Amino acid sequence: MITPEPHDTSSDNALSLAVIKLLKGVVYQDDDPGLWQQIMTLQPRIRDYVALLGLTFQLDEAEGYAWLVTRESDADETPLPRLMSRRQLSYPVSLLIALLRRKLAEADASGGDVRVILDREEVVSLMRTFLPESSNEARLVDQIDSHLNKVADLGFIRRLRDQPDKIEIRRILKAYVDAQWLNAFDLRLADYRQHITPHNDQPATREGQQ
Repeated sequence: MITPEPHDTSSDNALSLAVIKLLKGVVYQDDDPGLWQQIMTLQPRIRDYVALLGLTFQLDEAEGYAWLVTRESDADETPLPRLMSRRQLSYPVSLLIALLRRKLAEADASGGDVRVILDREEVVSLMRTFLPESSNEARLVDQIDSHLNKVADLGFIRRLRDQPDKIEIRRILKAYVDAQWLNAFDLRLADYRQHITPHNDQPATREGQQ
């Protein structure tokens, strides 16, 4: 009688944990080094597992983050539901994303800290140039805070727990706003200037997280 080899349930549990975390959003090395090490070790199994769900596993070891995207369907295939729905963003939110991406690029070019952290006042100053003039400073700051919250919901920034007026730009932003888009930044700013009016909540079509 042949005795079957014992099944390694600990490995399965590690795979399940890694996939569940990835399904919830981007996983960063500095947030959970232990989980990151498991993801690094389990890369082939994660890739095969999520492929069954119509997803593609992406990992940027140099930047220290991993995430999942919906695989593009072939022309003769029934399109799969997206892991994250496409979102319509207002022009101010799209502008804020562009400005943050520029700050991330500037920090990388200067060879500074991997983490890019801005004061809220710095963000307000960046946005003020491109928003309609307002005599109500408190209202302007509240509006920009609202835009920041929407960008945080997309996973592109986070507020520091012990310093809520500090905002960290998440490096996953590089995966969604590529170099080609960034090179056209100045032209896009001219377009934003044209469209941002007192009715600045008109939707601009951009894709959020996939």
